[in-house]
Amino acid sequence: MKKTAIAVAIGCLLVANSATAKSQSLSVEQRLQLLEDRLISAEHRAEKAEQQVEVLKAQQTTDRQEIKEVQERVVVKNETPATETAKNTASPALSLSGYGDLKIYGDVEFNMDAESRRGSLVSNQDNSNERWDLNGRILLGVDGTRKLENGKFAGFSIQPLADMNGSMNLDDAVFFFGQENDWKVKVGRFEAYDMFPLNQDTFVEHSGNTANDLYDDGNGYIYMMKEGRGRSDSGGNFLMSKQIDNWYFELNTLLEDGTALFSDTQYHGRDMDQEKNVAYLRPVVSWSEGAFSMAAAMESNLVNNAYGYYDTNGQFVDQSSRTGYGLTMTWNGLKNDADNGIVWNLNTAYLDASGEKDFSAAANALWHRFELGYIYAHNKIDDYNGIICDEDCWIDEAGTYDIHTLHASYQIPNVMDMQNFNIYLGAYWSKLQGDSNIGSDDDRYGGRVRFKYYF
Repeated sequence: MKKTAIAVAIGCLLVANSATAKSQSLSVEQRLQLLEDRLISAEHRAEKAEQQVEVLKAQQTTDRQEIKEVQERVVVKNETPATETAKNTASPALSLSGYGDLKIYGDVEFNMDAESRRGSLVSNQDNSNERWDLNGRILLGVDGTRKLENGKFAGFSIQPLADMNGSMNLDDAVFFFGQENDWKVKVGRFEAYDMFPLNQDTFVEHSGNTANDLYDDGNGYIYMMKEGRGRSDSGGNFLMSKQIDNWYFELNTLLEDGTALFSDTQYHGRDMDQEKNVAYLRPVVSWSEGAFSMAAAMESNLVNNAYGYYDTNGQFVDQSSRTGYGLTMTWNGLKNDADNGIVWNLNTAYLDASGEKDFSAAANALWHRFELGYIYAHNKIDDYNGIICDEDCWIDEAGTYDIHTLHASYQIPNVMDMQNFNIYLGAYWSKLQGDSNIGSDDDRYGGRVRFKYYF
């Protein structure tokens, strides 16, 4: 092809030279130089054309090869390329923001219950004489924490719950920050310091287990310093704490709808009307040394006329005055002896509320995974507007009432040699005595098998 292009170029030059010779006379050297320049230019154009042809041929070969591979993979063989297979079989990766550590955990807690009467141990919610029940939930927790070299930290915790009955709930949803071994701030949904620990609590169904539905009108009340502790369904917490050597100081603030404290918003035979949100302040002072610790606390609603009722004259009667005090002492021998250590708690609490004064005391001990405890509660009701529940109410008038409760539990650890799988056996017996003839000297008892699995 190169020779052909040169021959064509020489012919053109000869024709051009003949025409030029007729019009203008050139020297032999000039004509030879002109011919040489034109031959070089023609050669360059020929080389460029040859290169373009080679590129086109290579592109066509590549296109045909790709089409063949696609046909063989999709139509003929239907196979995934080796590179894609390698990607799919590689270990999966989780990409995080890089802002600290992320922890995912949870536990399963399912119960098989049998009771002599339905309802909590100080109430009777219907006429059923027996209760056979399966209940429980699965908790899935996600914690995120970031710590700096200077000891400062911040993080969050969220713990959704999936109940056996098909509903979704929430345990904790909290944001926190502070200085390690110094101070801390928490805001959200959570429980503050436990001022009435029940040790290995498996089946002590006192009414309510958070800041809501603690008081079941017409039934006895076991006051446990929990009204301002938190984990409310109608409000939130703001907590500040400080650690100084063996001393720990905590101030929790709970803002919520105060009528949520009462089951069905009823108190002393009356329906409660909410006017404002309550604001509980709950300071705690704790001291610990080795296995021994003790704590004192109080909780009080600071908002007047937060809720109450209207009398026959249309005047609002405040029922939101509630102030409680508590003291607890603990010996945790498991810190020094994980096999033979003893854990015991002594708790006491007193509540001064509108139209009612309540006193509670408890003692419990744990040894070799067996726990035994006793709770005493004394309720003095000064004002009662009559029966508002059915005939199974224990309290139907003003007076004094005592509640005695025994509870026990035993842990079967490491089921099937799994350290994260335990079974708990629990039981209780409770008796109420008081001035009222309805339900007096009535008792109830129950047992539970709890499956506890951590992951």
